[in-house]
Amino acid sequence: MSELPPGKRRDSFFGRRKGHTLRAGRAETLDRVLTRLEIDLDYQPPVPLEALFASPVETVVLEIGFGGGEHLIHRAQEAPGIGRIGVEPFVNGLARAAAEIEALDLRNVRLFARDAAELLDWLPPASLSGIDLLYPDPWPKQRHFKRRFVSAKNLDRFARVLKPGAPFRFASDIDSYVDWTLLHLRDHPDFEWLARDADDWRTPFPGWPGTRYEAKAIREGRTGTYLTFRRL
Repeated sequence: MSELPPGKRRDSFFGRRKGHTLRAGRAETLDRVLTRLEIDLDYQPPVPLEALFASPVETVVLEIGFGGGEHLIHRAQEAPGIGRIGVEPFVNGLARAAAEIEALDLRNVRLFARDAAELLDWLPPASLSGIDLLYPDPWPKQRHFKRRFVSAKNLDRFARVLKPGAPFRFASDIDSYVDWTLLHLRDHPDFEWLARDADDWRTPFPGWPGTRYEAKAIREGRTGTYLTFRRL
């Protein structure tokens, strides 16, 4: 997988890009899948955006930080008429997802392996029917809060690319990040929180398949919170 091209900034919203060294076969699969599916920002986005995908799709949803791809792949299989753009800079998670995407021959998925902010700036206005940010890196130390992906600037980016009425879904097991997100969304004029009672944030989203990060949180005694906001 190539490094960032000259002139591209390195993202500050995620930590390490690599874990253990990939096996030769897994690395080859990753390169092959990225060659076919990674979005190239050197080209203008197609109009309509749905033309990004090999199969006809009706709408496009973005998932930022898909980890091992459990949710991304489940949703792609569940609704083949929805195009899924998955962003994941961590190579090992990306490789795991790429292998399954290839094995399942998913044709409604595209990938991006760098900073999600770059992709958000590339996307056309009002082109997405949803954004998912699920169990993101919480950056729990206060000095690292500035690296949390939920920020006023990124919410402005979300507001620009989401269609009116489209949801932004957020899940986390870290209370401080949940509070952080609620405060940032409360202060943003383009979003409203859709919760009507406690079950609306205690209950996973409809069709939720679970993720390895959620499973880890449960094993360690933490409970997930599931927030849905709407673009006004």
